[in-house]
Amino acid sequence: MFRKLSFKIGFLFFVFILIIETFLFFTLYINLANDRIDEVMNSLLARGNTHRDVLEDDFDASTLEHVVIMESESEFTVVITDEAGEVIVSSDSTEDDMLTIANHSQAYLSIHADGKIIEDRWEEGRYVATDSPITINNEHRGHVYMFAPTDYVKRTVDQLTNQFLITGLMTLALTLVTIILLSRFIAKPLVEMKQATEQLSKGNHGVRLNTERKDELGELAQAVEKLAIDLERLKVERNEFLASIAHELRTPLTYIKGYADIINRKDTREAEKAEYIQIIREETDELNLLIKHLFDLAKIDQHNFTVEPEWINLSDLIYQLNDRIQPVLRKKDLRTKIDCPDHLMAYLDAERIQQVLINVLDNAQRHAYQESVIHIVAFLENETIRLEITNQGEGISETDLPFIFDRLYRGEKSRSRQSGGKGLGLSIAQEIIEAHGGKIKIKSKLNQETSVSIRLPRGE
Repeated sequence: MFRKLSFKIGFLFFVFILIIETFLFFTLYINLANDRIDEVMNSLLARGNTHRDVLEDDFDASTLEHVVIMESESEFTVVITDEAGEVIVSSDSTEDDMLTIANHSQAYLSIHADGKIIEDRWEEGRYVATDSPITINNEHRGHVYMFAPTDYVKRTVDQLTNQFLITGLMTLALTLVTIILLSRFIAKPLVEMKQATEQLSKGNHGVRLNTERKDELGELAQAVEKLAIDLERLKVERNEFLASIAHELRTPLTYIKGYADIINRKDTREAEKAEYIQIIREETDELNLLIKHLFDLAKIDQHNFTVEPEWINLSDLIYQLNDRIQPVLRKKDLRTKIDCPDHLMAYLDAERIQQVLINVLDNAQRHAYQESVIHIVAFLENETIRLEITNQGEGISETDLPFIFDRLYRGEKSRSRQSGGKGLGLSIAQEIIEAHGGKIKIKSKLNQETSVSIRLPRGE
């Protein structure tokens, strides 16, 4: 229980809110308690001043008796003295503590005419007291002392304390309930996400979470669901990739083993041996090319794939590459038409760009019609290098076109060894172009033409 996230969140909230509430309640309590005490003291002083005003109008025995009668039924005690401090009348028996306070006040005759609180230490003494001096015709005639037992003040403070205690307990209970509900509300989606990630680790990618929330938890749920979908897709792609690689490796190995067995037969003629050895070499070259492509893809996946640009003459590179591929083109009587300005300079990785063009041209010649023309166009447009390679041939269907850059994807489901490549060249070409900050696109019409468009920054 103590390790649960909901408990930790709730406990943390509870501690912080408890500290804040305690501070606020304590401050409020002190202020209210002081206000209540001041209210009692000011009320006591006001009663004394009222009696003083009456006595200043009629300072005689009947008025004195009337004042005493008024306070005899109250919780307060009134003591009236003459100018010398001698007690004239009092509403209750005069105690020593009262006389001590009165005598102490008598020693300081500079009390203001409106009266003064002369004892307010309610936590220490038995009484709090006020003094209202009697002045008639500018002559000092005596004092009206009002005493209130400190028990009265303490009861007032205790009532306030009880009220605060009840209110504090109710607030604490409501806070606790609110925090429990809030922590569960916050922790529940997190617990669901934890369970979802556990399912992902077990290979179950069909997890579903509440993604309708509009807060960070909703965004996190969407990210977990997207991760599940991506993992499922990667799992499918990995299985397809491994199956395709196994197929691509099995085919040339089968040829190599089969022809090697034939060569070892005693009845095989020398001319046949030479033909079969040539086939074995071709299949070995196919294997080398496949392994090279796989190494390139591995570097890309591990982010070890880098480009090293330098200033190159792109037109020279295109013409040199055209010379290299002529033997392959002659097998199908294909021709190339190059439209490229001389001295077209660009800041590119020559080896990588050459690899891209070889992969694209290899696909172009494989699927071009016999005796057709492959058109290569290169030009500068707003500091952007544009390359267009177009062939007349089989084309690509609309169904296959969106997946043409996927690894090991080939529109030819039969995987014909005569016209189908390995399905890796265009994937690598795309990675190289994007590593240069460029883009590669393919447009195609079935049984008409296919055009590969490459855009590259020229560089500064």
